[in-house]
Amino acid sequence: MDNSSQGHVIRRVMVGTDRSKTADQAVRWAAQFAERYGAELFVVQVILLQHPSSTEFGAAEQTRAAAAKDELAHVVKHIAGERGHALVVIDSDPALAIVRAAEQETIDVLVVGNSGMAGRKEFLLGNVPNRISHNSHCTVIIVNTLPSAGEQVAQSVRVVQPQGEPHTPEPHLAGRAMYIATVMAKHGLKELFSQPDQSDVAMRRQQAKRLRAALEELGPTFSKLGQVLSTRPDLLPVEYIEELALLQSRVPPMPESEVVRVAEQELKVPWEDVFESIDPKPLAAGTIAQVHRATLETGDRVVIKVQRPTARADIEQDLALLEIFAQKVGQRQALSQVVNMEAVFKHLSTSLHRELDFRQEIENIGRMQTVLTDYDRLAVPSVHQDLSTSRLMVMEEIQGVPISQAPEGPERIEAARQLLESYYKQIMVDGFFHADPHPGNLMWWNDRIYLLDFGMVGALDANVREHLLLLLMALWKEDVAFLSDVTLMMTGSVGRNDLDIPRFQSEIGEVMAKYRKAALAEMQIGPLLQEMSAIAFRHGVPMPASLTLAAKALAQVQLATAALDPKLDPYDVAGKFLMRVMIKRMGASLDPKALVYQLQKFKVRAERMTEAIEHLIGARPGQKLVVNFQANSLEEMVRRTGRRLALGSAAAASILSSGLTAMSGTVADWIPVTFGMVAGLLTLGLVLDLIRGR
Repeated sequence: MDNSSQGHVIRRVMVGTDRSKTADQAVRWAAQFAERYGAELFVVQVILLQHPSSTEFGAAEQTRAAAAKDELAHVVKHIAGERGHALVVIDSDPALAIVRAAEQETIDVLVVGNSGMAGRKEFLLGNVPNRISHNSHCTVIIVNTLPSAGEQVAQSVRVVQPQGEPHTPEPHLAGRAMYIATVMAKHGLKELFSQPDQSDVAMRRQQAKRLRAALEELGPTFSKLGQVLSTRPDLLPVEYIEELALLQSRVPPMPESEVVRVAEQELKVPWEDVFESIDPKPLAAGTIAQVHRATLETGDRVVIKVQRPTARADIEQDLALLEIFAQKVGQRQALSQVVNMEAVFKHLSTSLHRELDFRQEIENIGRMQTVLTDYDRLAVPSVHQDLSTSRLMVMEEIQGVPISQAPEGPERIEAARQLLESYYKQIMVDGFFHADPHPGNLMWWNDRIYLLDFGMVGALDANVREHLLLLLMALWKEDVAFLSDVTLMMTGSVGRNDLDIPRFQSEIGEVMAKYRKAALAEMQIGPLLQEMSAIAFRHGVPMPASLTLAAKALAQVQLATAALDPKLDPYDVAGKFLMRVMIKRMGASLDPKALVYQLQKFKVRAERMTEAIEHLIGARPGQKLVVNFQANSLEEMVRRTGRRLALGSAAAASILSSGLTAMSGTVADWIPVTFGMVAGLLTLGLVLDLIRGR
């Protein structure tokens, strides 16, 4: 081997060692190799990190590393003289530690022994030589240090050329800021931040088009910003929402070498040890990750999602600039008329950091599997947990077709109903839902609908779910006044004097009438909720952000179910589901343990209310006999009134339960009769109490 075979002059040679016998063979071979070319020799030893440096055990590791360096320096000087250099590093990953050391010292040739490269795949999981050869950017020479039967070391080597050049450095923050400013000026976005004429829809739409063009030109992070904002009608006017929904992330696909390199960094083994093949053509190339089909060594067909190597650094850089921008100009009155910059930045930062960690998506998939347990026509892909990390996800491949190509039949009809009902359950019962159910994320396979891509999910707290349940019941019964009241309760705007309530009710009523009289395929609750959100936004009472995202998801899923079954009535599905939920809740409230618990709560609250009234009128404690007498009378009146209210409420609930269960075709006949008898007894008790109290 000579210099010409290497393609460049060899000035620096590095060899890794763990001070074992086989490693010493590689060190001696590297010393001879370096001497042949007159090169410097760097010998690096990795001390495995087991404890944080701030702890007592971590400090001991530092001491051990210092002692190891002194010992190694003595050995290196004996082997290579003044050309020798000893390096000791503390790291939890020996392979990558050696690769990083080689890059830091600008090594020309890296020498490693092949100890551990033989045997079954399970022995490769911690194989340092293999991983060094796959991740190093310089030439790697693997020396055969395995003794033969005669205990002689075979003098054979394997040369591995670098797979690619190191990544170019990321652009500086100032340079990136200058580029952003240039693009914004180019698209005339200065006008965007001027106060618009609220009545000039055409002007706002033109501004929205320029914003979309600028975001696309600024690259992946800003494209993601637009996509995130397109789901937030509570933050932007409707013209911007519609325009940003058209925004596409024009991201060039990663080369196959980058996909393989990231996969190997995460798996800690060469990709061939896990996968039989990886399809070089990506299924999708997004802002943060890229998706490929692959086949495991076991023959299982999977889909792998690989994060872009620079995704986190690029996003952190742009988020830092956006934070500065939000702080400096976000409080300007003209800009606040268009967008709430503080809320935009907070929402974008949270969303992007969540998507950068694939473990969040894996957790979402597991949670959704639990939510869909009761639906035999719905499923989600299984995840290979042992092969998945924060930057790599390996999932079952859904080998189906888009749901629009699902074959006609009862399975398709039932799947459509279950999909729609599952969204009512996700949103109103579980408070956890798939937030992006567009057709590309819904596949038909094995007579089931599979939900894909859980990078975007939504969550609703219990308070919002309760209000939403009332809102849907008002929609079902076409009660405009109650619907308006519930909407104001959800926005925390009850009692505001600056609202035009009659006009608000009128607009809500018009939207309800428009959708309720539409054809079955157009009777969609999701779009109705979206229009209600827009009305609330115009009146200065924006609905909770989580609800606007839920409305968008419900609108998407209802379009999908309408395509599967045009005869499906979403109001009928919603009404029957609500009925079952209410009956289940009432059944739970009739549980003896729950009844005892609620009675105790009511007793404590009644006593506290009585004490509060007594303190208010000065009856506790009191020296005046007349005050105490009046307080006792008042106390008796409060108790009597509370008793009658309890009887009346229980009677009313029983009457309602009797009616609701009588309307249901799935409830046994004795249940409404029982509720009716209970209602009669409670009503009789209330009448007797009223007569006795006269």
